[in-house]
Amino acid sequence: MLARVATFAIDGVDPRLVWVEVDIRSGLPTFTIVGLGDAAVRESRDRVRAAIQNSGFAFPQMRITANLAPAFLRKMGPGFDTALALAVLAASEQISAQALRAWTVFGELSLGGELRDSPGALAVAEGAQRAAFTRLIVPRERAREAALVRGLKVAAVSSLIEAAEVVRGAALPPLPVARPLSLGTGAQPDLADVRGHVMPVLALQIAAAGSHNLLFEGPPGTGKTMLARRLPSILPAMSRGEAIEVTRVHSVAGLHADGLITGRPFRAPHHSISPSGLVGGGNPPKPGEATLANHGVLFLDELSEFQRGSLEALRQPLEDGCVAIVRGQRALTFPTRFMLVAATNPCPCGFAGMGDGCGCGEAELRRYRRKLSGPLLDRIDLLVAVGRPHERELRSPPVTDSAAARTGVAEARERQRHRLTGSAARANGEMDSREVARHVRLDDDAEKVVARAYVLGALSARGRHRVLRVARTIADLKGHEKVRRADVMTALSLRQRAAIEEALVA
Repeated sequence: MLARVATFAIDGVDPRLVWVEVDIRSGLPTFTIVGLGDAAVRESRDRVRAAIQNSGFAFPQMRITANLAPAFLRKMGPGFDTALALAVLAASEQISAQALRAWTVFGELSLGGELRDSPGALAVAEGAQRAAFTRLIVPRERAREAALVRGLKVAAVSSLIEAAEVVRGAALPPLPVARPLSLGTGAQPDLADVRGHVMPVLALQIAAAGSHNLLFEGPPGTGKTMLARRLPSILPAMSRGEAIEVTRVHSVAGLHADGLITGRPFRAPHHSISPSGLVGGGNPPKPGEATLANHGVLFLDELSEFQRGSLEALRQPLEDGCVAIVRGQRALTFPTRFMLVAATNPCPCGFAGMGDGCGCGEAELRRYRRKLSGPLLDRIDLLVAVGRPHERELRSPPVTDSAAARTGVAEARERQRHRLTGSAARANGEMDSREVARHVRLDDDAEKVVARAYVLGALSARGRHRVLRVARTIADLKGHEKVRRADVMTALSLRQRAAIEEALVA
């Protein structure tokens, strides 16, 4: 007899519909799985056999052929176990094959018949909804995230016996109560802890308001890392669509996602990370830190200590908002819409420009600065020097706190959302050249400043667009409809070195 049930393969971070077909016929007892499965799929024969027998069902002593269609799609992981087991039960007439067709099934089996925690349940639930299925069987541990997809009946089962009973028409097991989950734990660091640093704090607010990339440069101990780690406290809340996407990525990556993730990701990998660890890759390809930071912040501390190859791998994800990984004639696309925030010292010892404190030679300085290529720096909107605060600033009140800054950022984001309705961009930092030309309106004085900066060679064509986007964000923070000269000058001062600033003002 033939039985058929739907399941899903995880292709990168996207679901792909797979039909599990099981045919049982008389012949020598064998169990064959075809359909381009990896080692984990081939090993599922033994897991399925033991799970069926240890659950009190009869395993057919006949010729069993299981096909995972379509055959051209590579299937990886143990998430097909439960679908294979139920299809075997249906083909051997221990459960109804007709009733099974109404369900989508996903989950790994233990030898005792228990359903194990299986990463990627949210992606499977989204795929089931798009394929017009209304019922889904998943392990109980992942039922909360699967239930985030509206219009889908989720059966949270803990064993193969429960899954079979659900297919037979038993009442659905009670669904665990979903609860919001933030990626951070405890109270977030607050800008009220910062003393001095007027321009760096302003740069943080601009970066948060427009989703701009930011680089802090300065001697050790001046507060670069402290400032960067306070950025999440002023970021606007995610929309439901963004939260679903973040939860899906973390679920596929095998990270704990018990319900909807509500806090924006903040990823801070060590500088020894490889290019594939940063942007994604491996065999099978997995999301990298850039994808895990999607809709959040990727913080690279000690930027100049990262491998040059790792940093250069970020150039395309920063520009396109996604990265294409090709491995073994297989192409996968991972989302990478993140804010890059980085911190670096001016030289290997960290004290360049501080009188006689620097002992680095010219060759060391050149070698150190070569790690940060011009094309990479050109993709960073805000380049901010962080110096030692004056002693009296350390005793003075803070410039602002996170609550006040977050309010201003939220208002600026709302202006951008209204302006960019109908476009792919959700913030000024994501506008392309066509959207910049359409939405950035400068007054006459501002036009002259931008033109002079470009003529002097202070800006590349890409840099010009980035300055205009930053100036638009500054105007949004101030509530200006038109970008003014002061907005452009602030944007340039947060991007250019002092010598160029002086030439512009002259």
